[in-house]
Amino acid sequence: MNFRKVLENIIEFFDRKKIRFAVIGAFGLQAYGLSRMTRDVDFVAEKSFRDDILSFLESLGYKTLYVSSGYSNHIHGKEEMGRLDFVYVEGKTAELLFSGSRIKLFSKNLLIPVPKPEHIAAMKIFAMKNDPSREYHEMADLQFLLSLPGIDWEEIKGYFEQYGMTEKYEELERKIKKS
Repeated sequence: MNFRKVLENIIEFFDRKKIRFAVIGAFGLQAYGLSRMTRDVDFVAEKSFRDDILSFLESLGYKTLYVSSGYSNHIHGKEEMGRLDFVYVEGKTAELLFSGSRIKLFSKNLLIPVPKPEHIAAMKIFAMKNDPSREYHEMADLQFLLSLPGIDWEEIKGYFEQYGMTEKYEELERKIKKS
C-alpha cells in the first residue's frame, strides 16, 4: 500500500469538504511512538459526512465491504490503494475527540490529526468489548498507551468502567507498575 498517496488523497478530500477527522489504529499509535506493521489506514470522521465519504471512496475505486451507521470498511482492487477503515462519531463524542486531537508529523510535510492517547485508548477498549477476540492485541496497545508520560490514568480507568471492564484495567495497572 502506498500510504502517503492514500493519506494525501483522503486528507485533500477531508480538507476540501471541511470534514473533521483523525487517524487511529496503527497510524494513531505510531504518532505516539509505537511502530508496527499495518496494511490499512484507520480513520475516525464526522458521522454527518458518512455518505459523502462513501461516495468519494467509491469514486476512487474502493469497494465497500461493510457499512453501518458507525463503521465502514473499504478495499481497493489496486494493492497500492489498500484497505481503509472508518469509525463515525457525532455529538459530544465528536466534540471531545476532535477538540482533543493533536497534529502530528508523519513524514515529510504530512501533518495529520491524531486523537489524544486517552481517546485512542477509549476506542480500543470499546473494540475489545465488542469483539473479545481482539483482547490480546488491544491490551498490548493499551499497555503502551498507559505507559506514555503524562497520560491521564483516571480518564482511561473511566472508559474501562464505562464498558464494564474494570478487571482489565486492574490487570494492566499491575503489569505496568510491576515493570
